[in-house]
Amino acid sequence: MELEVQKALRGRFTTTAALMALVPAQNVLDSNQRPAPVPSIILGESQSVDEGTSLRRAHVRVFHTVHVWKREPSLEGVKAIGDQIRRAIGFGRLVVASPLHCADVRVSSMRYLRDPDGEHSHGVITIEALITEDLS
Repeated sequence: MELEVQKALRGRFTTTAALMALVPAQNVLDSNQRPAPVPSIILGESQSVDEGTSLRRAHVRVFHTVHVWKREPSLEGVKAIGDQIRRAIGFGRLVVASPLHCADVRVSSMRYLRDPDGEHSHGVITIEALITEDLS
């Protein structure tokens, strides 16, 4: 389930022109590099939590962390990229592989940090997706 959400996020990001104007599609990665190519969007950690809404256990909330990196003296660039990520997520549900269905998706938090190396800025964005699974 987490991997399907990750694939859907990458698909959404790489087909959003305003976001790709700030970060090349080849720099949207699932990678452990640090610092990553700059600028970059790193598809990061995820966690799944049962929503507890049914005994079928068919509703799961996936929390997915996205890291944004840019070489810059301020936080302006990562904030601009983060805003475009928020806008891209706001365009509707994610397309995930059957038997899964994305019932809802939203950016639940955005945090911007100065990297200790003094050269990079870093954004940490949490995206929540409510995923239902057809268990029939």
